[in-house]
Amino acid sequence: MNDSRLPWIVKGDIDGFFGLWMDNLVQLLLIASLLKGVLGFSDSLIFGQVLPGAALSILGGNLFYACQARRLAEREGREDVTALPYGINTVSLFAFVFFVMLPVKIATGSAEAAWRAGIAACLVSGLIETGGSFVAGWVRRAAPRAALLAALAGIAVTFISMDFALKIWERPLVAMAPLAIIFLQYFAKIRFPLGLPGGLVAVVAGAAVSAGIYGFPGGVPSPVGVALPVPVVGVLAGMVSSPLLWDFLAISVPMGLMTLVGSLMNLESAEAAGDRFDTRSSLAVNGAGSILAAVFGSCFPTTLYIGHPGWKGLGARSGYAVLNGVAVAILCLTGSIGALASIVPEEAVIAILLWIGIIMVGQAFSATPARHAPAVALGFIPAVAAWGLLMSQAAFRTAGTSLHKLGASAFGVPGSHLGGMITLERGFIFSSLILAAMAAALIDRRLLRAAGWAGAAALLAWFGVIHAWEITPGGLISPFGWAKAPAVAGGYLVMAALFSLFALGGHGVSGEAARGDPAGGDGE
Repeated sequence: MNDSRLPWIVKGDIDGFFGLWMDNLVQLLLIASLLKGVLGFSDSLIFGQVLPGAALSILGGNLFYACQARRLAEREGREDVTALPYGINTVSLFAFVFFVMLPVKIATGSAEAAWRAGIAACLVSGLIETGGSFVAGWVRRAAPRAALLAALAGIAVTFISMDFALKIWERPLVAMAPLAIIFLQYFAKIRFPLGLPGGLVAVVAGAAVSAGIYGFPGGVPSPVGVALPVPVVGVLAGMVSSPLLWDFLAISVPMGLMTLVGSLMNLESAEAAGDRFDTRSSLAVNGAGSILAAVFGSCFPTTLYIGHPGWKGLGARSGYAVLNGVAVAILCLTGSIGALASIVPEEAVIAILLWIGIIMVGQAFSATPARHAPAVALGFIPAVAAWGLLMSQAAFRTAGTSLHKLGASAFGVPGSHLGGMITLERGFIFSSLILAAMAAALIDRRLLRAAGWAGAAALLAWFGVIHAWEITPGGLISPFGWAKAPAVAGGYLVMAALFSLFALGGHGVSGEAARGDPAGGDGE
């Protein structure tokens, strides 16, 4: 198939655009609100430096992934290839604001210093993502699909589905009309008059209901005027010798690693939906987007978004990514984000995002062997702990306190299990993948492989990549170094020893095949 014969825009791209664009818009509104309200950034720094830098990184990545999808469609002779969704990394957004920039602002009293620390952390994260692209293919081959999709679905069911479901039931009069429309089109396959996309109908209906009941919601005040991206290479070069860079490696390094593994899971999810993209180039460009963001003054890494199967189910192809990149760039470069938020409420679009989360959870079970379902379910648990900790910390902040202020009293509440929640939350993407991979290996009676996964977990815990934590005035951090989580590491070593003992006793399956499965990481 000739690439020139592929349409750039199809009807499903409109639905996909509204969902992905509004997801990005929420991130941008959060950035503007947090930078101004929490860190005290000036309008010139927010709208003249940070958001233009974010615009460049988002536009560049979306254009690449759109072209990548078109090349795959041409190579395989089909028109149903969906581009990988891409945008601001939500987890890193909160981590960098509260655990990197806020401590610097408190210590120095300078928003400028906080911004410098933020772009340095973003650069480190991007370098890790880019460097990791050269070994991620091996990880993808070694880890079973159940492990990769379980960790992703765990995030979907908590940080997406639960978060947006709660928001829907907080304002049901507005949010349930769009929800019903989404359910009608994508569950019942109902067609709307004139062939209008369900996403567009849901957004318009939600905005109309909201305006009729509450009036226009209002947004983040922002100046309107063109501001082009400006490189800050000199500032970044100066940060190499600054203690601000090294003091917060405990945040930027795990964020980069988590983004790398999360993006790898998203590639596996896309392949399960029928679109196999090249691992190295996909991850390298993802990391390059974060580097580009830092070079032009944005503190926030980019990432491949979860939900490719959902966008594919909407009928989106490559055009939705182009539309998203261009629309986000216009909003950022003109400072008009707040004006748009005053017209379209969040409740008008979250139904689309809830549906994306639901599809991701369903895929984790449907795209893996039925016998691996318990492994998928086990992989959900670290994400549930992470979401529970996020909710707990939000409650502490609302009450005017924190884990640091509460001290030991926070861990003495019967039934809260806060210590275990924090331990399980640290590096939860890695532990989710490892636990699910271990379980899948055990289900297939590959006991030595399960022992290998337990040994890997012990190594990561020992050096603090997973399960290690410290409470500081600025919040929880993941310390790196020698013997950072020795008790957990010891527990994993015990598991590895037991698995190995039973394997040597003849209880495991030898060779490269188990239960008739071919060799390889997926075991499928």
